[in-house]
Amino acid sequence: MEPELSRQPDIIVEQKLPEEGKSLSPFQLALKRFLKNKLAIAGVLIMVLMVCVAIFADLIATHDPTRADLLNIEQRASAEHILGTDGSGRDNFSRLVYGARISLLIGFFSMLSTVIVGGTLGAIAGYYGKWIDGIIMRLTDLILIFPFLLMVLTVVSILERMSITIFILVMALTNWPNIARVLRGTFLSIREKDFIMSARSIGCSDFRIIRKHFIPNAVGPIIVNATIMMAIMIIIESGLSFIGAGIPQPTPTWGNMLSEAQSIRVLRNNPETWLPPGLSILLVVLAINFIGDGLRDAFDSKS
Repeated sequence: MEPELSRQPDIIVEQKLPEEGKSLSPFQLALKRFLKNKLAIAGVLIMVLMVCVAIFADLIATHDPTRADLLNIEQRASAEHILGTDGSGRDNFSRLVYGARISLLIGFFSMLSTVIVGGTLGAIAGYYGKWIDGIIMRLTDLILIFPFLLMVLTVVSILERMSITIFILVMALTNWPNIARVLRGTFLSIREKDFIMSARSIGCSDFRIIRKHFIPNAVGPIIVNATIMMAIMIIIESGLSFIGAGIPQPTPTWGNMLSEAQSIRVLRNNPETWLPPGLSILLVVLAINFIGDGLRDAFDSKS
């Protein structure tokens, strides 16, 4: 009789398969690179702070920013007026807070309208080329040869009063050639790629090709140039308001507050009137430039 073999319990070894590498999308890769840029993150934090101030200006401000008090003209900083008052008795702190709202709105919507106009024309020129490209580029050259300041001053003299909406439209109609040239060059480089030729060979419509292939590949340059354009718009508004050709008083903008520094007496004796808006413009422009540099590096395919 054969000895009974002892049966060992089956041991099931659970093997863990190596985790499959998950491929990241271009946007995820760009976000990962962007988060490693400390200056870009600092710029985002500054912009978040400024946006919060602009949103909650009604709660932060202590006075009506447009109400003039002729009995308290050019008062120094005090418990009632944290940053003193301007030449018309308006509270500087309240104007600084509301100025963040107006200046950021002007910068953002001027940038947005400029990108829409310039981006559309640049995309059409770069995609179709030939005579359409020639017409749009000659129009671009025509706009660029006119001095920007002269065009704005002409519009101001004709309209006699520059509202926020008109200012945004003027910015869009005079600054679109720059973004148009950038996007045209991007579309021209993408147009000759093999995947574009393949999409055309299988009968894809122009709209589908632009939506599926051109825009995703051009979104990087668009975002980078949009951030830089927003900083430029804020500086332009401040400069034009400083010389009296921008948003008229008593609308609170940082540029209007800086116009108080035209008086040498205010420049010497009341730095709290012009220094805070000047520093605010400096911080916002630096923050936007840091964000733009971070986005440029993040969307750089060679990174």
